[in-house]
Amino acid sequence: MSKIRVYELAKMLGKSNKELLDHLADLGVDVKTHMSSIDNETARLLEEVLAEDKPDTVQKPEKEERKVIKSATFEVSSGSTVKAVAELLGIKPAEAVGRLVNAGLMVPADSPVDDRCLAVLGESYGVVLTLACPDSDQEGESGVCEVIKRGPFTGADMEPRPPIVTVMGHVDHGKTTLLDFIRKTNITAREAGGITQHIGASIVQHEGKKIVFLDTPGHEAFTAMRARGAQATDVAILVVAADDGVMPQTREAINHAKAAGVPIVVAINKVDKPAAKPDRVRQQLSDVGLAPEEWGGSTIMVEVSAKSGQGISQLLEMILLVAEMEELKADPTARPEGVVVEAKLDRGKGAVATVLVQQGSLCKGDIILFDSAWGKIRAMLDAEGSPIDCAGPSTPVEILGLTAVPQPGETFRAVQTEREARDALGAREQEARSALQGGPRKLTLEELYSQLKEGEIPLLNLLLKCDVQGSGEALAASLEKMATNEVGINIVHRGVGGIAESDVMLASASNAVIIGFNVRPDANAKRAAEAEGVQIRLYNIIYDAIDDVKAALEGMLKPNIRENTLGQAEVRQVIRVPKAGNVAGSYVLEGVIRRNARIRLIRNGIVVWDGSLANLRRFKDDAREVAAGYECGISLSNYQDVAEGDILEAYEIIEEKRHL
Repeated sequence: MSKIRVYELAKMLGKSNKELLDHLADLGVDVKTHMSSIDNETARLLEEVLAEDKPDTVQKPEKEERKVIKSATFEVSSGSTVKAVAELLGIKPAEAVGRLVNAGLMVPADSPVDDRCLAVLGESYGVVLTLACPDSDQEGESGVCEVIKRGPFTGADMEPRPPIVTVMGHVDHGKTTLLDFIRKTNITAREAGGITQHIGASIVQHEGKKIVFLDTPGHEAFTAMRARGAQATDVAILVVAADDGVMPQTREAINHAKAAGVPIVVAINKVDKPAAKPDRVRQQLSDVGLAPEEWGGSTIMVEVSAKSGQGISQLLEMILLVAEMEELKADPTARPEGVVVEAKLDRGKGAVATVLVQQGSLCKGDIILFDSAWGKIRAMLDAEGSPIDCAGPSTPVEILGLTAVPQPGETFRAVQTEREARDALGAREQEARSALQGGPRKLTLEELYSQLKEGEIPLLNLLLKCDVQGSGEALAASLEKMATNEVGINIVHRGVGGIAESDVMLASASNAVIIGFNVRPDANAKRAAEAEGVQIRLYNIIYDAIDDVKAALEGMLKPNIRENTLGQAEVRQVIRVPKAGNVAGSYVLEGVIRRNARIRLIRNGIVVWDGSLANLRRFKDDAREVAAGYECGISLSNYQDVAEGDILEAYEIIEEKRHL
């Protein structure tokens, strides 16, 4: 009896997967997911049930009215309490106090409100609340009574949004090539060494629906970037090469996706290769907790070839199916907010950030606040580099007009005025300065003091300059991971942009080596480096930088000291030589006695002296070494107390280089 998958039937009937799964559950049919198969008889029965329900389902349920008035502007008189504002909004005072507490404002119900309280309550309930100015002269740029020029953010209507997808996996398993085929661009050729160096974002369309792809680098050096990328996404595509199988970074990617609660779709790549073993990959993935659906598990696995395009269409279809089951929604009318995907300092554009809009619609002219920067958007570019005026939910855009370069992973939100952005950022910077002057600094000094008591730990000081924030973050994380309890790494500064003279002077003052990643020093920096004796190392492959720093750290490690016994000789006669002292007439019992070896004098099983040879002779001639079974004369350096029966043991100290 032929069978059909649930998602295929849903597409034929024009229903969502969730609807069909609910109807099948009502009929008592045991199906796990939309990938489960049902027989034709069950499919016909389901069609009949849906046909009977059709008249009822045509009529859409009326939308539940919000209790709170929206899309309105209220003017609150000066001195009004939280309770009065709550009555104006039609909510309980306790609810308003709770909203304020969640925003970090401890304001009782009978206390007067200020502009911060009104901003929080207005944003929470989709209205604009302004303080009535006692004097009309106070209105304007500097007054707290300024009315927002942009319309109110209602935050009322949730709409389906495109899924945000991260492609993850082991290095060289074909992630960038897969994205290349999907979006018909050629990024691999532009990436140094064929390895993706920083995150990019793009939008593709499949069957009239949008999918947003974040291209996260796959090798170990970019662990922090990959973890951040997984937390910003809805679906993780795990690329595993069919000829290579599950690798350490594959397991790491799985852990990041699971920790972020992101559903995983596996793309078994390179299935067109002769050495491909997709079933072996399925078994390996089952061993790490990803059982394929065809084996009774819950993980979707699709066999693909990023070179020929085999299975790509099915992979995109599976992404959309998973997204549908996740019921991804956002409100395009809500206050804009999102996350920074990448950021850099561009010579011509200034501070530039690639951001992902998660709620609301971000528009040109909006004032946005990050954790470490703010700005008024003066230009906005889409994934193709074309100027746009507004970007809705799940849209990656590049924005210009920022005061500083934000850190990747920072969140942002739109604020009402430039003054609000400046004040909020100033407060955060003040908190950061206070924290720096308080506990953490004392703790660091205590740790350093403790280390000095136990024995000073050598430090390799580094100054990192990179083309983008994400690369600097990943490189710093990789280098700091190499530190041990015997040798450490101290990153005195990490920045974005070319190497300037100020970087060289800082490196000189801190005795640091400058590591440049995809950047170059300017002429002043080169001259300063020569004058100050500062070393500048430039790289465009992250592995080269890591290997060089690792070699430098290994050179700072104390070597392993090993003793190698060369031979033993027994003193048979002590000969007194005028002006030369005592000479031990000896017989070599085993091994060899060498002139440059160290000598240990053993008497009755006790070491009584340890030093070096003054002379080694065989008869009247100087000898470089004397082997077992031969006699020789041995003079000890600055030691005369030699007796018959003593054992002279020759040995050497070998220093072995250690590795991290």
